[in-house]
Amino acid sequence: MSILEAKYPGLTHGRLEEPHPYHKLKRVPHPTTQVTNNVARVDQRENGFSRARRGDLGPIAKREVPRFAKKYPLSASLVHMTEHLVETVDGQVAENKAPIPEDPAILSRHIKELAYFLRADGVGICELPPYAVYTHTKDGEPIDLKHKFAIAILVDQNQKSFSGSNGSDWLSASQSFMSYSTTGFIACIIADYIRKLGYPARAHHARDYQVVVPPILLMAGLGEMSRIGDIIVNPFMGPRFKAAIVTTDLPLLPDKPIDFGLQDFCKICKKCARECPSKAISHGDKVFHNGYEKWPLNVEACAKFRTSNPNGSSCGTCLKVCPWTKPDTWYHNMAIGFAQKSSLARRALIWADDILGYGNQHMQDKWWFDLEEVDGKMTIPKGK
Repeated sequence: MSILEAKYPGLTHGRLEEPHPYHKLKRVPHPTTQVTNNVARVDQRENGFSRARRGDLGPIAKREVPRFAKKYPLSASLVHMTEHLVETVDGQVAENKAPIPEDPAILSRHIKELAYFLRADGVGICELPPYAVYTHTKDGEPIDLKHKFAIAILVDQNQKSFSGSNGSDWLSASQSFMSYSTTGFIACIIADYIRKLGYPARAHHARDYQVVVPPILLMAGLGEMSRIGDIIVNPFMGPRFKAAIVTTDLPLLPDKPIDFGLQDFCKICKKCARECPSKAISHGDKVFHNGYEKWPLNVEACAKFRTSNPNGSSCGTCLKVCPWTKPDTWYHNMAIGFAQKSSLARRALIWADDILGYGNQHMQDKWWFDLEEVDGKMTIPKGK
């Protein structure tokens, strides 16, 4: 036994203390969707919400985008909390490196254990793809980010709340920002910790992303591309999560992408497309866009509905109805395990999802009040 093994047995032996069995997933050399060498970097000012903010999606979306999350008191509180995280994404790096092992495998295990200690629901590591760095911030500032590695952190948006929701009601933005604020909190702590160890690191969260999240999640083995456009579906949480990223030069060991049969599943399921209130999700085949393979999404229709929804705060219907959004029970886990390995089981899961009423609203799980802030006063929304 080496000195390192004797001193840190928890980093050299045994199974990682993870909330889901990521270690059992099938790892593959390349993602299950094609990614070419011709993927160009994109400008953050061209995403749906930025376009709504400058008026590209019409006057109603432009008027509502500053308040669509803040019009509900809980999501307003969560948004306020994430704003406090903006100043903590980066900072001074310690002059001297800490006397710790430099083995990438040991450091990767250490960082993953740290993320789970901080209550992450998933964590993966990849080399930072150059195309995953935005060209400009939402304020138009050029981005020059040269870190080698990316650490992706996931937090579940809470299955019970999705069960009690119709998918586009008053809790929707709160579900998102609960996970945004929590992943941001975890990412900022990890980035600051790495800087204290003597290595550069920057957190990227909902209030200050310099990176495009989906390709990082894909390469870090946390999910596959789905029919919901550029949304990644995780084998244990479905699309029911939000993510933050830490980029760093701390020497790390990248994970490999995963294959749990989602491409075949999404090809035949189409439940998200059927249930989407804005009809933004395609029923058709994949296309090549900017050098990579994806199912097309009408970003304009999605962003307009989420910002202008008169009967709720944002929307997460696709997240709710996805058959991979299930409670963490032994029988669901068994079904998911079969679906990962068998095309026949995937078809059975799709059929059973509707028969058993998954994706429907279950009022016994609703715990929140329907409220809307209008002109500084909390009111009961129309129709409630």
